[in-house]
Amino acid sequence: MSNLFDAFRLAERDGRVALVLADGTAISYGELTALAGRIARRLGEAGVAPGDRVVVQVEKSHAALALYLACLQRGAAFVPLNSGYTMQEVGYFVGDAEPRLVVCAPERIEAVRAAAEPAQPAILTLDEAGRGSLTDAPGAPLLDVVARGPDDLAAILYTSGTTGKPKGAMLSHANLGSNARVLMEEWRFTGDDVLLHALPIYHAHGLFVACNVLLMAGGRMIFLPKFDIDAVLEALPRATTMMGIPTFYTRLLTDARLTPGLVRHMRLFTSGSAPLLAETHVEWQARSGHAILERYGMTETGMNTSNPYDGARIAGTVGLALPGTEVRVVDGESGRELPRGEIGMIEVRGPNVFGGYWRLPEKTAAEFRPDGFFITGDLGTLDERGYVRIVGRGKDLVISGGLNVYPKEVETEIDALDGIIESAVFGVPHPDFGEAVTAVAVAAKGFAPGEAGMLEALAGRLARFKLPKRIILVPELPRNTMGKVQKAELRRQYRDLYG
Repeated sequence: MSNLFDAFRLAERDGRVALVLADGTAISYGELTALAGRIARRLGEAGVAPGDRVVVQVEKSHAALALYLACLQRGAAFVPLNSGYTMQEVGYFVGDAEPRLVVCAPERIEAVRAAAEPAQPAILTLDEAGRGSLTDAPGAPLLDVVARGPDDLAAILYTSGTTGKPKGAMLSHANLGSNARVLMEEWRFTGDDVLLHALPIYHAHGLFVACNVLLMAGGRMIFLPKFDIDAVLEALPRATTMMGIPTFYTRLLTDARLTPGLVRHMRLFTSGSAPLLAETHVEWQARSGHAILERYGMTETGMNTSNPYDGARIAGTVGLALPGTEVRVVDGESGRELPRGEIGMIEVRGPNVFGGYWRLPEKTAAEFRPDGFFITGDLGTLDERGYVRIVGRGKDLVISGGLNVYPKEVETEIDALDGIIESAVFGVPHPDFGEAVTAVAVAAKGFAPGEAGMLEALAGRLARFKLPKRIILVPELPRNTMGKVQKAELRRQYRDLYG
């Protein structure tokens, strides 16, 4: 049996603590398994069968994690959505995934029902305390686990595309299981570990890296609803490890309570989802006595590389290819592998690499080489020791606070505003978010709303993390002789906008 649910061996850890919630409540593996089993039974009552999709837009909670486990148990595909997505965005995802069931916050049920037309999936609710129509129905836990093959679908994660239409990355049980197993071994996770978990679980980092690894190891998670600096500093003495994004570390570095004594007992800090500045790496080591372990992954692949647990963690690099994963740097046009040290397109191949984009066979084919290597869209180098360094992105992507924002999607919404002729969206450095989504726009004569009015109009059309921090009105966009907008020039011009 290849179901990832079985790889977690939850029943064997019945008496061990799995989660400690923000209020101090401890939830054992037995309790988590029983809750997952009750939810799995509820999914069946809602008509969810193996292979069906379950779209989930809820706040982080222990029950939301149990819902993920229940989907695995029933052989359904888990489709998590950012809780900040607007109803317009939710409507697109539901229309594309065609789920049997949508699970949402109770206060959003009517809006979700309207957005889900004409798909008409079943809709159940779940709040941040774990209550709702998903969990309130009585019933004994379902014990059976649906058999799945290694290539059967475990999850679909949507990642925005340069065309503006998000694509669903199809991740199998084998994709997720192989990556979790490698990371557990490479990062030395055991049942004795306590992970400080302040990441969202609608994202690959928080769910498929953090949760999958700890569940596979049989460890414990301090399960915070979000990153709150006071809560994190209070929890650190009880943790052995923390997985974060660069913003976590830059914010902690501003607090005088971060001292070597506070984290002396910790064995590992990791960073991902966005590039970690070399100066952050250096400052963290000086302040805490720990070298952050940076790694590199994607929604489509899970983790591809990692700085070593034992060995040099080199600032500015994302480390070496993980066992079982091949990484190469090629000429983007020809696919010819480049000599060490030369900048080119990063490509990866391995059991962690997804099977393709949901119902987009042509797009899938375009993203893979004939020999099975996935074209990441990231530009980088491989040095003589095999360390990977990311130097840029071929795909026009902004990573803000660890979340991916594709400019085309934002530009489409700005251009749809009355009085806007055209716009360009790009990322520039930001001291807190790493990169800030920034826009310049050309307006018709007499355009009145201004920046504040534009941002207000966009608030109902784009998730908060996609909203530009600034929209600057300009007379024209810089272009080359072929008429292409020069975003490199815009990034240069506004690189100091946020200090």
